[in-house]
Amino acid sequence: MLLEILPFEVPVQTVHVIYGLILGLVFGIAAQISKFCLRRAVAGEEGGDRSAAAVWLMALATAIGGFAVEQSYGFVDLGDHRLLASSVPVLAIVLGGLAFGIGMVLTRGCMSRLTVLSASGNLRALSVILIFAIVAHATLKGVLAPVRVALGSVQQDFGIGSLAEFGGVAPVVALALLLAAVVLGRRSHTSTLHLVLGAVIGLVAVAGWAGTSVLLMDEFDPLPVQSAAFTLPWADTLFWTIASSAIPAGFGTGLLGGVFVGAFLSAAARKELKLQSFESPEQTLRYSLGGALMGVGGVLAGGCTIGAGLSGSATLSIASLLALGAIISGALLARVLLQPRGNAVTA
Repeated sequence: MLLEILPFEVPVQTVHVIYGLILGLVFGIAAQISKFCLRRAVAGEEGGDRSAAAVWLMALATAIGGFAVEQSYGFVDLGDHRLLASSVPVLAIVLGGLAFGIGMVLTRGCMSRLTVLSASGNLRALSVILIFAIVAHATLKGVLAPVRVALGSVQQDFGIGSLAEFGGVAPVVALALLLAAVVLGRRSHTSTLHLVLGAVIGLVAVAGWAGTSVLLMDEFDPLPVQSAAFTLPWADTLFWTIASSAIPAGFGTGLLGGVFVGAFLSAAARKELKLQSFESPEQTLRYSLGGALMGVGGVLAGGCTIGAGLSGSATLSIASLLALGAIISGALLARVLLQPRGNAVTA
């Protein structure tokens, strides 16, 4: 749609990279300031950070409501996207979600948070990202792919792919989550700015779907419909970095680049740039294990806390909601197992 009105010809692949870069910049700035992270919300210090939960709920409410509005006006079209399939690989999603949730507690952050932290000089986060990307790629196309295929073969047909197929569900869910975010935000004295930034992050997910499915869709050169995510983009970016002459950068690579630049600029402006590294071999092992679990889990679950949890759940996809529930369950399980040993984690 928008490609037709550009005054000059630009390859659609390049446009998608630029679009991802722009959305990533917005996401990176908003996430760096608000410390946006699902792990903090469900398994932070003393059992969870209510302020972080309020911001996350605001993002999810905005994403669900925004997606419903866009869909009603024809600005988004997911067609036969895998997220809306009625047959769901339940075993892979549940096991993957649990693994990802446990992993993000071990590493003290989900992949979006670790990407933001790496931009501010956190070398622990950067190390986890590298392990995560390698293991995720191995699960997608490498030595762990047979495991993914085997687990993915266990399917359950729910008859529908999204709860949004029931008329009026999306607005009700969005309003309920919005109310919960506001109430929780008031009780935890959450900054109004942080709540607004949570809404901005939710809109980034919505804008991603609209841009890649309708606004920037080229019928003669169609590219994958996608939105904000970190699992597949990091795996693809790793492959692109190693073999850029064989595979072009896409929306996901642009998004990650934007998140990194946006988070860096925000951290620099707020004087929060600081080099940090591992403190002990035990900590290195813990973070490495967590990164590997998130790499496998993110692929099996069909996405991370952003890809499945926010962007996917914006569609009220059954697969995404199942993945989000499994991720939260895994994080809660890890919190219970770690806290008695004096390993409660902080943001």
